[in-house]
Amino acid sequence: MLFIGKYNNLTVLRRTSVGLFLGDVEGEEVLLPNKYVTDTMQEDDELRVFVYKDSEDRPVATTETPKVVRNEFACLKVKQVTAVGAFLDWGLEKDLLVPFREQSRPMQEGEWHIIFLYLDHKTQRLSATAKWHKYTENDRLSVAEGDEVEVLVAETTELGVNVIVNQYHRGLIYHNELFRDLAYGDTVKGYVKRIREDNKLDISLEKQGYDSVEPNAQRILAALRQNGGYLGLSDKSTPEAITHQLQMSKKLFKKAIGGLYRQGVIRIEEDGIRLVAEE
Repeated sequence: MLFIGKYNNLTVLRRTSVGLFLGDVEGEEVLLPNKYVTDTMQEDDELRVFVYKDSEDRPVATTETPKVVRNEFACLKVKQVTAVGAFLDWGLEKDLLVPFREQSRPMQEGEWHIIFLYLDHKTQRLSATAKWHKYTENDRLSVAEGDEVEVLVAETTELGVNVIVNQYHRGLIYHNELFRDLAYGDTVKGYVKRIREDNKLDISLEKQGYDSVEPNAQRILAALRQNGGYLGLSDKSTPEAITHQLQMSKKLFKKAIGGLYRQGVIRIEEDGIRLVAEE
């Protein structure tokens, strides 16, 4: 069967005046319009295409890359607002509709919003919702403490930044663990720091424990080389000063410089650290 809103691997069945007809193993067919057809495409070729519905509500295939696929989250820009809702740019010819009932607040042209793309089972049409919270799932976790994850920055709260983890779970990065700027809609790498008893996820932007030292040591070395072999930072520096210059916590900074010192790479002075090789 054809999977609306997802990528499909389909076989070229025949060429027509309007494009190529593609089919799956169950005999369903969909048109790949001429604008997406290349001279190298031949009958019996297998193509990976995205399938959605056109303005006349017919399934259609495209070789273009959408900014979001079904059952995933993304941050998209509002192109226009009409009498039926807001239309978002998701990288395809037909814009993506967010009906008014699916807006958490009235959307305005030019704004960026986190949305979830879903298939309306009554109409079999793709639609988007800004009420993304109800589509996150933490009852059954697919991650463990220490796992590297992808996080989408969704909203700022009094405690920290709520993020969507691996396109599935909801997590939190506490304000006191934000050692670099994050913007709404950013997608970054993170780590599962702790799983609470209620399955809430505490997320960190840095690896925990010994594994975090090596990349931070490399970051310190890079900063030293860029500053003539000296940094005015030490274990007496404030956490704010370290975060400002290196985008890491004071705890990780102390671990990293300790390792560099034991390796003989740096010398720890009263008010800073210096590359031994630079002397």
